[in-house]
Amino acid sequence: MEVVMNKFTSKKELFQRILDLKTLEKAPKNLDLKTVNPLVLAHIGDAYFSLFVRQKIISFGEIKINDLHKISAEMVSAASQKTAYEFLEQNILTEEEKEIFRRGRNAKSHLKKNATVAVYHASTGFEALLGFYFLKGEKERLEEIVEAAFWFIVENYVEE
Repeated sequence: MEVVMNKFTSKKELFQRILDLKTLEKAPKNLDLKTVNPLVLAHIGDAYFSLFVRQKIISFGEIKINDLHKISAEMVSAASQKTAYEFLEQNILTEEEKEIFRRGRNAKSHLKKNATVAVYHASTGFEALLGFYFLKGEKERLEEIVEAAFWFIVENYVEE
């Protein structure tokens, strides 16, 4: 796998820079998240939500790996994220958060095979919102949003 070097002259220099930063809290503060590509935000948000869901599920006790995979895949599916976002939009999100969602939703991206265009774009918007808060370091608000989304998805699934 080839690493894109950008302003780094070698892979060693790139990896040394990563080691120097060690955590996102030490990342450069001049990153303007309002100009970061919303698909980058969504990429980070997708990873965060997937990990959050898996960690939350295993916190309730032992679970077979196949069950963990099936449940977590369903919970982080584009359809589940779209439904969770609609709930959040009506109940806890600010206008600024809705705007971040819209940036993600409207970003040009490739459609995944398991969702309609509208569902996929909505889930991208949801993930962009999560990625925004993760990179901004606002863990408390991020936790509020993912907790609410998690429990809404669980309750919605049980009611089906």
